[in-house]
Amino acid sequence: MDSQVWYLRISKLALALAIIRSKPGDKSSREYTEYLAKVVSGQESEWREKVETLEAEILQLRQKLLLSKICSGSFKSGDSSSQLQAQEPGTSENTLTVLEDSGCDLSNEQRTEPTEMSQDFVESCTPTPFPSLPIGKKHCATLENPLSSHMQFLHRLLELKSWTESGSLKTNLSHFENNSSTVSDSVFQLLDGLITFYREPKFPFSSFWTEAVDTLARLISDCDLSNHILKKCSKKLKELEETLLQIILRNSRINRFQVQHYVSQSLVTLGSCSLLRKSIISLLLSEVNSFIDDLDAISQVQASYDVTRYENIFSLFWILEQLLQKENEGNTSDMGNDNQEIQKFLQKHDEAIFQLSDTFPLLTFYLWRLGILLNSIEIKTVEDNSLP
Repeated sequence: MDSQVWYLRISKLALALAIIRSKPGDKSSREYTEYLAKVVSGQESEWREKVETLEAEILQLRQKLLLSKICSGSFKSGDSSSQLQAQEPGTSENTLTVLEDSGCDLSNEQRTEPTEMSQDFVESCTPTPFPSLPIGKKHCATLENPLSSHMQFLHRLLELKSWTESGSLKTNLSHFENNSSTVSDSVFQLLDGLITFYREPKFPFSSFWTEAVDTLARLISDCDLSNHILKKCSKKLKELEETLLQIILRNSRINRFQVQHYVSQSLVTLGSCSLLRKSIISLLLSEVNSFIDDLDAISQVQASYDVTRYENIFSLFWILEQLLQKENEGNTSDMGNDNQEIQKFLQKHDEAIFQLSDTFPLLTFYLWRLGILLNSIEIKTVEDNSLP
């Protein structure tokens, strides 16, 4: 450590002497140092942009390579691989470039909606086997619309997995773990874009954003993909959930209810995935419990309350009802007795209804409904735990 500190001091001294000796005569040492710092920082910014661009292009190529491996049967083994190779055309002129727009070479005229993309994909895949993907020579769509390219890749991946599971494409994905970083990196980029958008959402919403949230929920619901995605993206997923919640709670605009409806639906879509439902319910209940505590304290001293927060909390009630109903519809419930927010809500449930019913009848009605759903989940959890 002493030698490192010494070398650092010597380096700083040498840099200072070099600046003093090389400075122009019309500038002081301080002015020239500040000028050099601006030049270096500008170059660093340019290099950072170049690195980000190259990383995006590399991710695009990794996406194409992964889809190409699945399509061409690179994960296959045994006789089925030779059968697929025997079916492939002998010349490249007759080969369909399936998934050619899987992330690159997308102009504004070529870009399609996700639903249309899915239809075109099924139609193009039906007549012939899946050849490997050519590497595009044009600039990737990442430079123009990175989220669009990530969405298309993830959507195509889900389509291919559904083909493999249905038996239409007999490809063994047991070695998929070796390429899982491509999927998790793509999901990470998609999450980053979603968080940026939802921090300042613009109405009317494009169908792209709802489709992106739906694709995200489907990916995490997939047993082959969920572990890889959650390892890398768990913090980003939590950040997205908290961002969506804050949009609902902090929005005080008069016309906020349309935005809140779409944001609430996004949380319900994420909560349709059982792996995310527990964390979302806990997050929402934490805010509801905090609001009930504040409202109870305000009611006792007869002080004024935040009307906007009161109105916005009903969106949380609606989301919670949707998610708790989904949890009740399942064969088993993994909410468990260790969920502190559920236990806290149920412990103060009856008392809160009794104290707030005269002043806030509509609010207590929703609390009563939530209590019924949570109690049924508790009963189901106890019954599941009692089974041998």
